[in-house]
Amino acid sequence: MNDEPLERFAYANVPAAPRGIVVHFMGLGSQWQAREGDGPHGLEREGAAAAAAAGAVFVVPYLDPWNWMNAAAVAMADRIVDLAKARAGLPADAPVVSTGGSMGGLCALVWPRYTRHRVVAVAANCPVCDLPFHYTERPDLPRTLRAAFGAEPDFAAALRARSPLHLAPELPDVPYAVFHCTADRLVDKAAHSDKFVAALRALGRSVEYVEVPDRGHCDLDDASRARYEAFATGALA
Repeated sequence: MNDEPLERFAYANVPAAPRGIVVHFMGLGSQWQAREGDGPHGLEREGAAAAAAAGAVFVVPYLDPWNWMNAAAVAMADRIVDLAKARAGLPADAPVVSTGGSMGGLCALVWPRYTRHRVVAVAANCPVCDLPFHYTERPDLPRTLRAAFGAEPDFAAALRARSPLHLAPELPDVPYAVFHCTADRLVDKAAHSDKFVAALRALGRSVEYVEVPDRGHCDLDDASRARYEAFATGALA
C-alpha cells in the first residue's frame, strides 16, 4: 500500500485545514458496493458531508466484506489511516473518531482496542456487541465468522477477542455514543446494545445511549442521524 493511491483502499474526503479524522466502518457486505473512486453511498455520503463541514477528514476503509475486525482488518485500517493523515498533512498523533453501523458498529467499537492510532471517541449505530451470541442469531452469520476467524487455533476465543461486550474492560476510556433502533430485526437490541451499554456504565465509562423508536436496522431518523454526526465531529473540537 505504501506506493499505491489511497483511493484504491478507502474513500477519503479531505477538507481544507482538517483537525482530525472520522473513520467509518461499513456493515456486513457493504464493501461489495464500494468500487475504486466511487466513495461512500447513502447515509455514509451524508456522513462525509457532515464531517467535511466540521473540518474533519472522513475515511471509509474498503476492508474484507466479512472481516469482523480480525487482525488483517486492524492492520489494513491502521495503514489506511496513516495514508489519510499523510494526505491531510496531519501529525501521527492526530485525533481519530471511530464510527460505523451493524458489523461496522462492532468494528468501530473493537478497532480502538487494537489500533495504534489515538481514538478519542466512538459512535456506533445498531452495533453487533455479543459476537458469540451473534454466531447463533441468524443462519447467514456462521459462514461470515468462519471466514474471518476459521484459521484461528481457538475459534471461540477469537470470537470473544472481537466481541465488544467481552472486551468492555479493555476498551479505551473515551466517550461512547451507541444508537439502536427498537424495531431492529437483524441485531437484537436487548442482546447487544442494552447489555454492552450496561457493561460500559458499570465500568464508569461515559456513554450516551440513544434508543430510536419504531425504526429498523441502522435506520436512524433525521434527528438521530444529526445527533450521531454531531457527536462524531464534536469529539474533534
